[in-house]
Amino acid sequence: MNDPIDFAAHRARLFAIAYRMLGVRADAEDVVQDAWIRWQGADTSGVQSAEAWLVTVVTRLSIDRLRAAIAEREVYEGLWLPEPLVAVDEETPEAQAERASALSLAYMWLLQRLGPEERAAFLLRQVFDYDYNEVAEQLGKSEAACRQMVSRAGDRVQQGQSRFDIPADTHRQLLQRFVEASASGDKAAVRALLAEDLELVGDGGGKVKSFGIVITDPDKIAALYAGMHKLGAIEYRAAMVNGEPGLLRFVDGKLESAQGFATDGQRITGIYVVRNPDKLAHIVN
Repeated sequence: MNDPIDFAAHRARLFAIAYRMLGVRADAEDVVQDAWIRWQGADTSGVQSAEAWLVTVVTRLSIDRLRAAIAEREVYEGLWLPEPLVAVDEETPEAQAERASALSLAYMWLLQRLGPEERAAFLLRQVFDYDYNEVAEQLGKSEAACRQMVSRAGDRVQQGQSRFDIPADTHRQLLQRFVEASASGDKAAVRALLAEDLELVGDGGGKVKSFGIVITDPDKIAALYAGMHKLGAIEYRAAMVNGEPGLLRFVDGKLESAQGFATDGQRITGIYVVRNPDKLAHIVN
């Protein structure tokens, strides 16, 4: 049997890869568990790198599972966002690790433009910093093919990606102003914090009401947030949502959504609202 310490040393990275591929905590954990079972039963006497072996297994399992998930999501009601990873204390090791590489809901939303193998190649190279020869081995492709996949994926992802690297404190302060403006019910105050070119993506999963399209009208978005008090007692709590400052919204004391925000440092450029209760069940509040 292979040394469990070797596996444990790489478990966090394996989960990070699987989650970014799949966007569902349970699916990512299943992939990592499957990799553990294979690790226990495999003859790895000739393996030079446990990490390379395990990353290859997790990547290929994730590709297979993502192919099946894409077919399932074709009948998913409305827009699909990943299950959010939420940490109330931003200084936990988990939160710090999450901030170290692309994980935000906005970024994960963009990754859906990519096919399974393309997504894997892009993440392994651009997020996890593997060399092209390593990516080629992990995917069972030629190095030239991997370079092409990463280049094409980068073009598509960067088309919608913010070019701003915003400090967490700046991000947090903007959200606090947004919460205060929303609580006041002042549509103009909310609108002043929204960029002209922004998007609101909501995921209700057919379980709760949600828009089935991306909303890009800042006036409509401002009216939605300014009018939230009509639904009941609204409370926003700050949290780290997928490694960035975000908000948990409670209606009459019950968690209603987890929200991630993209910003240019001055205004909000994207709002990603996970309302599907199945995706909120794991959040401790």
